[in-house]
Amino acid sequence: MQSKSLIALLILSMLFVSGCWNRRELNELAIAVGIAIDKAGDRYKVSVQVVEPNEIAGKKGGAVSPVTMYQSTGRSIFEAGRRMTTVSPRKIYYSHLRMLVIGEEVARDGIGNVLDFLSRDHELRTDYFIAVAKHTTAENTLKILTPIERIPAVKLYSTLESSEKAWAPTTTVTLDELLTTLVSSGRQAVLTGLQVIGDQKTGEKRQNLQTVKGNTKLRYSGIAVFKADKLIGWLSEEESKAYAYINNTLDSTSGVVQCPDGGGIATGEIIRSDTKVKGKMIDQTPHIYIDVRSELNVAEVQCSIDLTRTDTIAKLEQLTNAKVKTFIERTIKTVQTKYKVDIFGFGEVIRREDPMAWRTLKHDWDKTFRKVQVHVTVENKIRRLGTVNNSFIEEMNKAKQTE
Repeated sequence: MQSKSLIALLILSMLFVSGCWNRRELNELAIAVGIAIDKAGDRYKVSVQVVEPNEIAGKKGGAVSPVTMYQSTGRSIFEAGRRMTTVSPRKIYYSHLRMLVIGEEVARDGIGNVLDFLSRDHELRTDYFIAVAKHTTAENTLKILTPIERIPAVKLYSTLESSEKAWAPTTTVTLDELLTTLVSSGRQAVLTGLQVIGDQKTGEKRQNLQTVKGNTKLRYSGIAVFKADKLIGWLSEEESKAYAYINNTLDSTSGVVQCPDGGGIATGEIIRSDTKVKGKMIDQTPHIYIDVRSELNVAEVQCSIDLTRTDTIAKLEQLTNAKVKTFIERTIKTVQTKYKVDIFGFGEVIRREDPMAWRTLKHDWDKTFRKVQVHVTVENKIRRLGTVNNSFIEEMNKAKQTE
């Protein structure tokens, strides 16, 4: 009897179910994969990169671009997006967004308003990457057509992801991560810079995909330094790599040192790296201790050294340790004196290590950050020499000496 009543209740409830209330048919949507936000006077200019489904579905490249860009301006990001319906034949759907590129002018004025809109929109996920257009507009970066990955925004996403893992002077930042940093009193935000290399007009045409080299490219370049929500400067490539070391986001990279005999260079491939950062208050002054431990392989040798000798390996390790230690210390000093903001999260370290001291320091941390004493130790260990112990250059020189 109870089972019959339950079945009757289920049947009755189905009468009031009309399906998914916010369902949208695919052929009614324009799938956005990239957004660029620039300034146009006192207004925002929003550019949206939308996939052309017929071009992407085809196995061979067609006669038209695989993506389309729609643009609009408004006093707010939301207003510009709604005004875009006057030019787009379909409702723009943002749930598959891969890249957000913020114009340098917008970044210098402050990205707070941009992020407020993005964090409120229920349609947007938070797993897309955010970058800052460097020496160009955000709109220009999304206009460049790219080989291999036919959708430029997808190319930018995958390039940034792989570059962070294999090269290091770049960093992936999602919306959630950026918002968390902006509301933190112990760390300032950073974003990776994005440049257009080559002629802008050529990069916007399909001819850019029809040459082996490609005339115009998109390249990530340096890390943007923020104070609160405003861009205040850029780190160089070496400084950006030091940032990755300090923040323990470095998976792999390469480094070049002078050979012990001074006659050439040797290149090492970092295959594993781990950084521990600790803090301590000494005489009311914050001290930060950075301990970097890495493992590397010998990737290339352009000099006459004998890698079968343990003392040669030890000298290479010492040279590598000294170089990494020097550019980490130099980067910290540059940020302390030039930008005067804590992008490394030293404030968060002090908060964890000494909460009582942090209650006083947090109110004027950026000023205190300039005086923080930082102690860096680096220990690199060479694990492998490659498929050969010595370079053929060493063998060649020995052969010449015996002639």
